[in-house]
Formats: sequence, structure tokens, C-alpha cells
Amino acid sequence: MPQDLPGFYYDPDKNRYFPIKGPIPGSSRKPKSVPPDQSPVSLPTQVPSKLKKDIKISKLLQCRELYGSTVDLSDRKGSFQEECKKKLVSKPKVWKYQDVEKDADCSLALTHIAVETPEGQCAADALITGGMNGSLSLFDVGDVGQHGHKTAAEFVWPEQDDSGSNQTLKDIWKFNGSTLIMPSSISSISLSRKEYDAADNNSSARQHALITTLGSELSGGALYILNLADPVDLISNFAVVGRLRRHVALNCTIWGAETSHTGHKAVVGTSLGATLVDLESGVSSTLCRSKSDVLSVKFIQSGNVALCGLRKGAIITVDIRQQQRHLARHSLFHPSDDSNRPGQKRTKPFVLKGNIQPSSTVYMPSSICCLESLQMYDQYFLASSMDGSIYLYDHRLTKRGPVQSYEGHVNSHSHIKLATDASERYLMSGGEDCKVRIWNIRSGEMLFKEKLSSCVPMAACWQGCAGINTDAWLGSAEGLLRMQFCL
Repeated sequence: MPQDLPGFYYDPDKNRYFPIKGPIPGSSRKPKSVPPDQSPVSLPTQVPSKLKKDIKISKLLQCRELYGSTVDLSDRKGSFQEECKKKLVSKPKVWKYQDVEKDADCSLALTHIAVETPEGQCAADALITGGMNGSLSLFDVGDVGQHGHKTAAEFVWPEQDDSGSNQTLKDIWKFNGSTLIMPSSISSISLSRKEYDAADNNSSARQHALITTLGSELSGGALYILNLADPVDLISNFAVVGRLRRHVALNCTIWGAETSHTGHKAVVGTSLGATLVDLESGVSSTLCRSKSDVLSVKFIQSGNVALCGLRKGAIITVDIRQQQRHLARHSLFHPSDDSNRPGQKRTKPFVLKGNIQPSSTVYMPSSICCLESLQMYDQYFLASSMDGSIYLYDHRLTKRGPVQSYEGHVNSHSHIKLATDASERYLMSGGEDCKVRIWNIRSGEMLFKEKLSSCVPMAACWQGCAGINTDAWLGSAEGLLRMQFCL
């Protein structure tokens, strides 16, 4: 007689065993009975099969424990880690510093510096601020502090916060003697990307910052070099004085500049076009000439090409490697012109001179406000214009238009800056309605929108290394705002 094997049954006609995969045809399945002395095992609370977009982090954690790292949302599937980061970005805690009015309403930049304390030398996070009144200041936003002018924090958002986190935030300190009044408004503060990466890897601090002034009726704008290589002595009253030197003066308005990734060159946007400056020798050369102001400039990752955003609404691509004695002439027509309509007189083109790639020219509806080149994806760049448009472009597909748009931004004429986080997942900007907005760069989804100030947040920057966003800073005529993204 064949033996019984668990999970198998024996067929005498075929003289072999078959696995039991279900009920035998013709038989009925009986429900399993529960012994009277044993109560049924309680099952975990069922999580909805489709989670809503506004699901809380606690619910995401429960979903991960039950179903793994893939989150099934109402309209798509997403990564648990990515969804948690989005929730943190959408629920920041915000503090305001009111003792720095008009000191940070033009430009902001975060840097790593060495600080000399009575206990010895240490590293610190510093915030460089520039204002329309020409003020240039240096703040300690880390844990060194306790020297200089104390700037207290006021918790402003959310209005009801029971976590007690507003009590744990340390105040910031303005270094002694760190405020200078420049001849005109600060138009930009730029730090080289190579030094930024080195500082994040704890190898060396940034060596210098490039400061530009707008210029006035009496004189043109100028480029200044701020030395950051030497440690800042907290006891000294000259934290910035003596570290700043004027490098190049131009007989025109300077709207902005950016340092190359190596820190040796800078591209400058002016009222006459774009200029390339050698930061070691101080020699400047013309990249392009235009009657339309270059309001924003940006290097792409290779450092061989510069993007120039014009008041006319065009974004041109200039190759900086080929220096030409005689600049080539190019005639461009903005697509918004009515020159192609029947019976209309052909609109006069705007003329550019330089080593320009006309096929790569991008046109936006209004004057260009800000350009941001993505470092992790060197073919992509962000651009905003003064009609409120914000787009993501691909250098390889410029003829097809933008690959992503970011809705909801409010602007009509202001020179508002954009800012991306270190991981280049999120985009932040202020608006003329005084609201701060944060978008997901890839999807275009708006994650945060709130009025945090009674003035327009003109400047912004993020603090943190790739993958970890700790703080973001915004500057307006009302003062500084600090946003923290944590539980």
C-alpha cells in the first residue's frame, strides 16, 4: 500500500503521486474550524489599496511595513523614500530674522569657512548676503556663534506647531566687522562648483566668492573677489574688511555673473552683452554683443558653453572656447513677433555678435529672470521669465520647446531668483504675491505654497549635501527666512 505524502495524493490508476494544488475536482472545500479554546488571530489593519496624495508619513511607514518600498498612490506608483522626502518638503518649519532688513534682498550664497575660536580652528557654515542698498554681510548659520551681533529667530510657520521644534533652533550671528557698504546694489554672489563639492567632501573649503555690483549713474558695475581661504577670527572686528578686493571694473551695468566649475573664469551678464573674465589675471574678453541686456548667465556642466538670458526673451548658447577677433553677426527673430502674419510688415530682428549657436536658441514669452543649469543632468537647464513662466529645457530638444513646466508662479517685472536643492529634486522661488513655492523638478508638482512674508522673496538658496536637505534660505526687504525640512 503506497504511503501518504504531505501535499501529494496517490492515483492508483496511473500509479503515481500528484501535487495537491487545490480542491480535487468534484469535491467541496470545507472551511477550517477554529478550536473553541483558541480565538482567531487578529489581522493587521488594512491599508487602502490606493493612497491619497496627502497621506501622512505615519501612513507611509505602515504601508512600507506591509507592502514593501513601493507605494501605490491614487494616480501612480511611487517610491517610499521619494514620497517621504516630498512630505518633508511640503511641511517645512519656518523662522524669520527681522534684524537684517534690506541686507539680503538681492542675493544669497552658502559656503563653508574655517573659523578661529579661542578653543582652536573649526569649520562653520556661513551665509553671504547682498542687498539692494549695497550691504554685504557674512553670517554664521552653524553652531559656532556666540561672537558678533546676535540675530534672534521668530517662529512664523506653521501657525500651530506642537512639536516644540521652534525652541531648538539656534540663533544666527553676524560676524564682527562683516558688513560692508558697496558703491551700488549687489547683483550676484557666485561660488565655484568645484570648491562646493570639495567642501561637502570635507577636503578643503572654498577659496573665494565672486561678488558683482550693479553700477550707478556715476560709475559702472564691478567684480569683487572675497577671500575665504584664511580662517575668520571671531575675536577680530575685521571679518570681511581686507578680504574683499575689486578685481575688474566695467563701464556698463552688471546684472549677474557665475564662476566656472574650476573657479578660474567667470561669465558676466551686462547691459552690453556677455563678458568672459579670467579671475587669475583679471583680463576680460567679449563673448557676445547685444543691444538687449543679458540679465542672467549660467555655465553648463562642461564649462565650455555659457547660457545667456536676454531682456528680449531669448536664451542664447555661446561657446567660450573659440575666441574670435571679429565677432560673427547673427540676426534673430522672436517667435512672438507678428512678422509672419499676412499683410504685416516684417519686424526688424535683434542683432547679436559672437560665437553663438543659433540652432540652440530658446525663446521665452518675456524677459529672462534666472537660469539654473542642472549639474547631475548636464543636458537640462531651468529658466524663468518676467511673465511668471518657469520651464525645464533639454539642450538636445530645444526646437521642441520645454520638457516640463512649473505652474502657479506669479511675476510681472521682478528679477526674482530660482534655487534648486543639492540633490536637484526640488525647485524653489518667491513670487510677487509674496508667496514661496516649491515644485518637484521631475514631475512639475507643486509641493508647497504659502505666504511667509509681506515682501517679495527675491533671493533663495538651499543648504545641505546631495540627498539630504536641511535648510533653505530666502531673502526679502523684510529680512531673512529660514526653512527647515525635518520631522
